[in-house]
Amino acid sequence: MEKVDIVDENLKVLFTVSKIEAHEKGLLHATVIAEVINSKGEWLLVKQAGHKQDPGQYVSPVGGHISSGEQFEGALKREALEEVGLKDFQFEYVDRAVYKRKLEKTVENHYFIVYKIKSDRSPVLNDESVEYKWFKTEEIKEILKTKPDLFGYAFHFVIKNFFAKLFLD
Repeated sequence: MEKVDIVDENLKVLFTVSKIEAHEKGLLHATVIAEVINSKGEWLLVKQAGHKQDPGQYVSPVGGHISSGEQFEGALKREALEEVGLKDFQFEYVDRAVYKRKLEKTVENHYFIVYKIKSDRSPVLNDESVEYKWFKTEEIKEILKTKPDLFGYAFHFVIKNFFAKLFLD
């Protein structure tokens, strides 16, 4: 059973619980999110599998819980390997923000720690994603205006809070 650290608004660890309990009670805990961008400036997005929270929608390719006691960069490297098969990559810290969303049975109350990964490698997907696509910045911009439901809720949050200058007029 995966354990996560419950944190305050300053990322100070308050106590540790199971990931399930953190979601059931809506407790704030940290996750890493990473956008993968290739040398052409294209953004890698993955389409979520049916058992995930945004089924059939494109989302950030790397995202996952930071286990109790785990360092942010260690979680980033672990999640990148697990979710898209990336290792030995360059990355850059972007920023952080609290993301909260009520789902049918749980509450996502995550402190997003956001990174950019530079990579031209094709991803190797796990069971959380059914396909991937490289999007040009202009294509994402247009889809956000015309078909916003193509992207998952968390991706909208990431764009709005971390990359607005690129995508929002």
